[in-house]
Amino acid sequence: MTIAREQQICIEETPYYHVVSRCVRRAFLCGEDMLTGKSFEHRRKWLIDRIKQVTSVFAIDVCSYAIMSNHFHIVLKVNSIN
Repeated sequence: MTIAREQQICIEETPYYHVVSRCVRRAFLCGEDMLTGKSFEHRRKWLIDRIKQVTSVFAIDVCSYAIMSNHFHIVLKVNSIN
């Protein structure tokens, strides 16, 4: 059974969250595919720009992030909207 996020998250107790997103096997988010030689490095700027846009719209702060060839990590701090 699903549970609403407002019941799962208590911002006062844990305002920091670690978010991870991965690509499927043999897919590249950034970097160079050694098999084909194709470069996907241009996507790194896309992700950084998107992270900046999201933080300006939602009540979150980005504490840190790391973008690897097939996945990324973001540590977020959720701000109270009260």
